[in-house]
Amino acid sequence: MAGRARTAFRRWRSDRPFWGGLLLALGGAEILLTEKASLKVVMHIGMQGLAGYLLPSVMLVCGLLILLSPAQRLFCSVLGILLSLGTWLTSNLGGFLVGLLLGAAGSCLAFGWLPDQEPRRGVLRRRRPRSAAMDSARS
Repeated sequence: MAGRARTAFRRWRSDRPFWGGLLLALGGAEILLTEKASLKVVMHIGMQGLAGYLLPSVMLVCGLLILLSPAQRLFCSVLGILLSLGTWLTSNLGGFLVGLLLGAAGSCLAFGWLPDQEPRRGVLRRRRPRSAAMDSARS
């Protein structure tokens, strides 16, 4: 039963930009958590209004939408990178840079994901047959 669940999850994960959406959602959640830090820890107070909570909340929602609706990944990833960069000003330097970098990396991964691309073979796997063929030709 656990094997079926793992197989079903892998199939579900392969149909969407999983890591991009996950990193974007984690970046938004991390920035939201740094909003609750004490004033001794906070480096940059920012606007401390609605924008300080709105931007990371929308980042979190964009990450979840990328996971649940991969057809809308381009819009959500562009919005996610803009929101991630906006948190530099509004939310403790983008969650002490951690949330900003997670959000930017996740947005880039989601934007670059192609739905019907064949899995790529590793670089080492491609080089082995050629070097083996060349070794046999040299002998």
